[in-house]
Amino acid sequence: MLNLEKSAAAFEEAKGLMPGGVNSPVRSYANVDGGPPFIARAEGARIYDIDGNEYIDYVGSWGPMVVGHAHPQVVQALQEAATRGTSYGAPTCIESELAKLIMQVMPSIEMIRMVNSGTEATMSALRLARGFTGREKIVKFIGCYHGHSDSLLVSAGSGMATFGVPSSPGVTRGTAADTIAIPYNDPEAFQKLMEEHGSEIAAVIVEPVAGNMGCVLPRQGYLRLLRKLTEEQGALLIFDEVMCGFRASLGGAQAAYGITPDLTCLGKIIGGGLPVAAYGGRREIMEKISPAGPVYQAGTLSGNPLAMTAGLATLSIITAEPEPGEADYSRMLTLKTKKLLLGWQAKAREAGVTVQAHQAGSMFGIFFNEKEVWDYEDAAASDQEAFKVWFKSMLEQGIYLAPSQFETLFMSGAHTDEDIERTIEAAGTAFQKVAESRK
Repeated sequence: MLNLEKSAAAFEEAKGLMPGGVNSPVRSYANVDGGPPFIARAEGARIYDIDGNEYIDYVGSWGPMVVGHAHPQVVQALQEAATRGTSYGAPTCIESELAKLIMQVMPSIEMIRMVNSGTEATMSALRLARGFTGREKIVKFIGCYHGHSDSLLVSAGSGMATFGVPSSPGVTRGTAADTIAIPYNDPEAFQKLMEEHGSEIAAVIVEPVAGNMGCVLPRQGYLRLLRKLTEEQGALLIFDEVMCGFRASLGGAQAAYGITPDLTCLGKIIGGGLPVAAYGGRREIMEKISPAGPVYQAGTLSGNPLAMTAGLATLSIITAEPEPGEADYSRMLTLKTKKLLLGWQAKAREAGVTVQAHQAGSMFGIFFNEKEVWDYEDAAASDQEAFKVWFKSMLEQGIYLAPSQFETLFMSGAHTDEDIERTIEAAGTAFQKVAESRK
């Protein structure tokens, strides 16, 4: 049995200090009927808890640790930056350096604004879309998460496409009423919505590869349909690539699927483990932001030198030219991820357990489901009890996974072939546990 005695005591103390004992809900392990390991440190592909347990980590701080934890190049850059001061609240050259590198990888971004979190990025992008179009309504997709700003904490009512209702206390009905929520990957629902309300819609915001209902890929042609109909109706298309940016491919999902959005939201990797996000897009739209234009948005710590340094160091690693005969960083991650998933699928078959395995570059996950998963309803129909058995067995064997069926997993450059083989073997044991639990 995994010894988590110190972590359990730390969790009890934390519950008296923070709501639920955590500063972000999924960390509580409520979805898997347990308590979380409290982490002491991390290095490379491994994470270590205060009880002395070592894990191979496929959470990667929910995505940003694409080069692994405490990468020497990132650590050195941060150490040097810290000696020059941690925040100025004033312009620096490194902000421009990071901006240029992001634009080089994502040509759809002609101008960019740095912020501190994915929630800030999506909230600000939507305000900008409303300011640019002069319209008020936005469209989101059920199961796609874009942060916790009021207009995005909305659930759908009955019917194919409905005006939203608040999905959290504290969100007003007036705010929610301006958000329309429809199913993801349902072209008929989107076409019907745009026919009926297209002229009222400021923006359509979407995770082009969904990462918050598990890893769910768009159907063939779906993103192209979103692009076509938003252009026809004068609405902006916003890609929330906070999670899939630099993951679905080096240039994000927009490069992988060949779609040019009007605005893009980024996060995770551009901070290299520090709190950074950004939104950017067409110049004529971005020039509406204060002080260039009338749409107001500000942040004291936006573009702070430590965060910019970590992001620049990380992006420099993943965009570097490969050695002759070697795959580039993004291709290398994709191949590692494919190897792991193929191994998991083989072990599942051996155990007689049906799973659906999804991959978008170095994002991946599985569903305990007999049928393919295309939207939130499909994901929710997956066997949650089987997932709990699987998760707990993997944790016991030193494999650190997201404690929810509805989260995505991530590969890093620090994961070795040996790590992957060990993870595949652990999965074999875990799938056997699932099979036994169903007897």
